[in-house]
Amino acid sequence: MIEPRTRAWWRATLALCLGSFTVFINLYVAQPLLPAIRESFEVSTLAAGSAMSVSMLTLALSLLFYGPLSDAIGRAAIMRVTLVLASVCTLVMAFAPNFASLIALRALQGFLLGGLPAVAIAWMGDEFDKPALLLAVGLYISGNTLGGIGGRVIGGAVAEHWSWHASFMAIACLSLVCTSIFWRALPPARQFRPSPLRVGKAVHDMGGHLRDPRLIAAYLIGGFNFFIFINQYSYVTFRLSEAPFSLTSQWLGLIFLTYLGGTLGSALSGRVAQRLSQPVCMMLGITTLMLGSLVTLMPSLIAIIAGLTVNAVGFFLAHSMASSWVGRHAQRARGSASSLYLVFYYLGASLGGLYLEPFWARWQWGGVVAASWLVLAGTLSVAAWLWRRERQLIERGAAA
Repeated sequence: MIEPRTRAWWRATLALCLGSFTVFINLYVAQPLLPAIRESFEVSTLAAGSAMSVSMLTLALSLLFYGPLSDAIGRAAIMRVTLVLASVCTLVMAFAPNFASLIALRALQGFLLGGLPAVAIAWMGDEFDKPALLLAVGLYISGNTLGGIGGRVIGGAVAEHWSWHASFMAIACLSLVCTSIFWRALPPARQFRPSPLRVGKAVHDMGGHLRDPRLIAAYLIGGFNFFIFINQYSYVTFRLSEAPFSLTSQWLGLIFLTYLGGTLGSALSGRVAQRLSQPVCMMLGITTLMLGSLVTLMPSLIAIIAGLTVNAVGFFLAHSMASSWVGRHAQRARGSASSLYLVFYYLGASLGGLYLEPFWARWQWGGVVAASWLVLAGTLSVAAWLWRRERQLIERGAAA
């Protein structure tokens, strides 16, 4: 097993971070473009938001396929091939002639983008020992945040000077370069042991994961936190594109630099977990996300930016802990267990807009924050239950 901070650990971790970066620049490039897409195709706010939600939905569904497939044929080939195809899909998107074709391409792209996130943590679970896994997951999720920032900032800046079509072309070219580096840098797997692909066994394994309350708790925390977090960003672009802020695409893209708070939160998560239990870290992250949401209610651009940054720190701290919790506690078929976590995660992202839209339509941003608190109070309760359960198990073990 690969140990922390060895040469092999750094090579594998940095390769997976680059792959993660590539996935998320493609997934999130559309988010700062939503007002421009709404105007270009003359569609509603909810319809424009589907350029994000549909790719999240198909990504979530794809994970049910990639996880079991990776347990049978290996992880590396899936990650490499899907990255190439997703990058090509982004290039084709630049030439979408109408809104329907754009949404269809985003749906296809979402399915392709699921290849790497479905199996990356399972790859680490196979190859890394537990201390190495905890540290690597935090850095890997930092790659997620940097990809999210890069896609949004580059997409917004290019659209400001040219068009949203040019944004997709720029991201496609960058993605192909990153994919070629990832292809060469990822080291060969040495601990993976394939198992025959049997649909019945895959369904049985997933059923087993869904009967494990420790895993279900992590799935709910990850899914409902992302349900709120990512869709807050979609609605804040509409808020800031209107008076009194009236920000253009370039400045809307720069708003996503607040994701750097998430880069910090996820990178520090491994160290925090060495001092506090993982459920306590999840509770800390969710509470931070709730407090940051309150700060965004202030009618000041600086306060909104500060609140979004605090949100990112809290969300990614909780996300890092929940995803690594699944990797540690899955008893078998880690690929399927990690995939199920991401199914909940991205399914939540795809549905959050439907939940927040009525609150936005009636009460604007204040309604979005109130609706967010309702859901986050629920995930905080689940994390508290997980913490109590862990303490009970420790106490029983000590008594025995």
